[in-house]
Amino acid sequence: MPGPKLFEPLTLGRITFANRIVIAPMCQYSAVDGCMTDWHLIHLGHLALSGAALLIIEATAVSPEGRISYADVGLYDDATEAAIGRTIEGVRRWSAMPIAIQLAHAGRKASTEVPWKGGAQIAPDAANGWQTVAPSAIGFNRDGNAPAALDREGMDRIRDAFADAARRAARLGIDAVQLHGAHGYLLHQFLSPLSNHRNDDYGGSLENRMRFPLEVFEAVRAVFPADRPVTMRLSGCDWVDGGWDIAQTIAFARALEARGCNAVHISSGGLHPAQAIPLGPGYQVPLARAVKQETGMPVVAVGLITGFDQAEAIIGTGDADFVALARGVLYDPRWPWHAAAHLGATVSAPNQYLRSQPGRFRHLFDR
Repeated sequence: MPGPKLFEPLTLGRITFANRIVIAPMCQYSAVDGCMTDWHLIHLGHLALSGAALLIIEATAVSPEGRISYADVGLYDDATEAAIGRTIEGVRRWSAMPIAIQLAHAGRKASTEVPWKGGAQIAPDAANGWQTVAPSAIGFNRDGNAPAALDREGMDRIRDAFADAARRAARLGIDAVQLHGAHGYLLHQFLSPLSNHRNDDYGGSLENRMRFPLEVFEAVRAVFPADRPVTMRLSGCDWVDGGWDIAQTIAFARALEARGCNAVHISSGGLHPAQAIPLGPGYQVPLARAVKQETGMPVVAVGLITGFDQAEAIIGTGDADFVALARGVLYDPRWPWHAAAHLGATVSAPNQYLRSQPGRFRHLFDR
């Protein structure tokens, strides 16, 4: 009898993934001046013992003003690089799980308070605030500070910052890079006609709106080692009339594939406060399926994927090549162990935990 599809290996570049379970990037809002702290070592360290195939570091800003909040992680100078390096060194001492990093710029959604203090945008002249930038001078909220529209010099500076962060990631030995083009952040802001009202070569038509995100991808792909994957996270739909939709996502995914993108991670929403998201189990899987059907790249599905059989069905039916867990794996950091036990598969576990294996699952650990 063939084993569960969720636990079949897959190789991308130099990485052989042990299974199809990815830990999605999740912001922790626990950095100091862009630098990771002991919290990140604890957080990433325990997730690296989960038995998943890949651990993706949270949205990591390529410049200080690209952070979502003052407490976000960055990779834009020697201090932030050293802090990530210390964290990765600690994680890798005890885990062989591949590690990726999500590089990001928040654009008009930057300069905010941390979520547990309300998450409101902070004015440029207030403590912990700064002036945001965007494709157009259109704020995310009516009562927020309007962003400054980027000129060519500003766009070049951000493109080069992405490339510089990718160089730093390579120097740290990070296995893969994911560019954040979803959830209403800067690259998504260029893509969506709701946030991009430019009248130059970077606004208007779909080709023009895709231009800057593609320039950023090309810059990163050019400097990150060829045998290490570069992927992108996309919002498959804005869930607002007249916004970014799945047809445009497919067109953009094809353009990425032509430029050497190794995979796309399909999420949705985050760009406009009027979004009407049809929340439910696996609600974003149809978006992932649509992209997979129209491209040759591996596709990652994410969003309310919580059940073991549900995840197996997504992979087994070919809707996606990977499933990503976010809040669900925070709640249950051993979800991959439990999925393997339920589906009759094996999973990696550290030596120190081998004796935790329940008697009825005595073949759970793959050693």
